[in-house]
Amino acid sequence: MTNRKHFVTIISALIMLTLTCATGMAQRKPTRTNEELKALKQEIESLKEGQAAIQKTLDEIKELLKSKSAAAQPQPVVPRDIVLDIAGAPVKGNANARVVLVDFSDYQCPFCARLVRETMPVIEAEYIKTGKIKYVFSDFPLDGHGYAFKAAAAANCAGAAGKYWEMHDRLFANQSALAPEDLLKYGEAIGLDKPVLQQCLESGKYDALIRKMKTQGENAGVRGTPTLMVGLVEPNSTSVKVVKIVVGTQPFAAFKEAIDGALAWAGK
Repeated sequence: MTNRKHFVTIISALIMLTLTCATGMAQRKPTRTNEELKALKQEIESLKEGQAAIQKTLDEIKELLKSKSAAAQPQPVVPRDIVLDIAGAPVKGNANARVVLVDFSDYQCPFCARLVRETMPVIEAEYIKTGKIKYVFSDFPLDGHGYAFKAAAAANCAGAAGKYWEMHDRLFANQSALAPEDLLKYGEAIGLDKPVLQQCLESGKYDALIRKMKTQGENAGVRGTPTLMVGLVEPNSTSVKVVKIVVGTQPFAAFKEAIDGALAWAGK
């Protein structure tokens, strides 16, 4: 990055020097013909456009680096034994798989939505649908997201009717509209009975489960979303021994490395 800055600085300085020299030449030679002055003016304008293009490219590079920095958070080393209890949490994939991917997520988190939209389909195609792993969605509603907790409750209420993942996908696709009336509308759209969904939300039936999943995430070191933990589980058990943590909207390669390592460990 430092070399790029130096390069851009040098280019800019050369352009400014050229502009200065060209202007000075124009001033020192008043006897130039109109055609020569016109050609010189066009050359100066061309140089200015070139400088503007360089600045635009530099701005785009800065924005790209900024976005990558926000998404590519530092990956932690698992500092101690972390064991998660996934009892009651929604599961997708092979129920008997030894390797588990636990996703601590928030329905109002834009990075979580990006993960769902861009990376999860690839993970699902390669690992979940093939039966290699099972995927667990662990609610982690952030305190600053006022609608995230009820959205999580709505997904769990939908799960009671076998519609968890339909509601899950609809919530992430409509992050800007997660008010209570929106949740009821989405429920109706996927075939849920509106009064039943409303009663489930008002009763707080799944509040304890949501708080449990968030608390154990906090105890495991989760500080933001999405945070995904790859672990191993024994047959007929709900206790997951975490072996790898992936933080943020990392590229598929980061998840592949973590999951393949766990599969090798499990002897698959």
